[in-house]
Amino acid sequence: MSFKVLTCLDDPSDLFRVGSVSRSWRHFVIEHGLCKKLCLRMFPQLSRVAGVVELNSPDAEEFAEVGSSNSKELETLEREHRVYAFLSRGFISFDVRSSISNAISASSTDNHPEESIHNTLQPRDLVGRRASYWSSKGQSDPAVPEFLIYKLVSDLVVINEISIHPFQGKSFFQAGFPIYSTNAVRFRMGHVKSPVVVEVDSKGDSCHENKFVWTYTSEVFRMTQENRLQTFKLPEPVLCIGGILQIELLGRVQRQEMDGLFYICVCHVEVKGKPLSPAFGVEIHEPSGEFVLKNDVQAKLHNQPVENESVVISTVNLENMRDDMLPVVNLNVEGIAEEYEWEEEEGSDEEYFL
Repeated sequence: MSFKVLTCLDDPSDLFRVGSVSRSWRHFVIEHGLCKKLCLRMFPQLSRVAGVVELNSPDAEEFAEVGSSNSKELETLEREHRVYAFLSRGFISFDVRSSISNAISASSTDNHPEESIHNTLQPRDLVGRRASYWSSKGQSDPAVPEFLIYKLVSDLVVINEISIHPFQGKSFFQAGFPIYSTNAVRFRMGHVKSPVVVEVDSKGDSCHENKFVWTYTSEVFRMTQENRLQTFKLPEPVLCIGGILQIELLGRVQRQEMDGLFYICVCHVEVKGKPLSPAFGVEIHEPSGEFVLKNDVQAKLHNQPVENESVVISTVNLENMRDDMLPVVNLNVEGIAEEYEWEEEEGSDEEYFL
């Protein structure tokens, strides 16, 4: 009964509180892998995790010592618990920010470098006295798609939304200020095929799709033919494993008067997400597609969120929770701070950040 109830918890903070009630409850949470199960429910992409590794852990030598099979199994469960507990904390508390690192390639470019994909990293459609945008090659068939590929700031990023600003022609030879949008967009996320190293396209050559493995494909979103930043919010946040994003541009709506061909032009792309580095990284194994989840223990303090986006649990709240639960479970709160071993700074004994 307890297991069924606890697996219904969908907030990591609630699970942390349960593990802080007593040693026996802590052991129950670890033994049943509840933090791992919660992370899998939040992000099914984690189902391909083959194992977890803690880097720069002060206890690494102790973990490596020879022991009984039972002690090794317990240590594996405890290590997974620590990693997934901190991962779930990152999901809810790391700050949302711009998450594109660089532009890799476009399926086609009309004039390079003047109309390069790298222009889409600029938030303005005018840089200096020159229009800043990417343009596809012209096509007589409006159904011909295009794609843009970007490298994200981390190999693990929780993506919330993607915004695209179509370009509006404002030059003298484009009468009526046409907007070169697309009919619809679709997003793919994944990783580079190992051991291929993909270089940023500096010569306007297209980067072939067979260099990537796509592990997530979104629904199709309609785009309007309007000169504005259009935001496409994903139905649920998606964990991009591998740090590669592809934007598919489906269908052309604007013909250029000068040559009679259809073009797609984009002046800006923006991705909002939660990068999980440097605390977390991945090592992807091909051809299985499984990966090792790496947690740099020493990096925890280098990626703390701003205070107003943190989930703060005060010692007073923990005491109140204990008092409320004592009549039911008749247990004492033991080792609350022992669970996560946070580093305390001077003046921080009034609250713990989860």
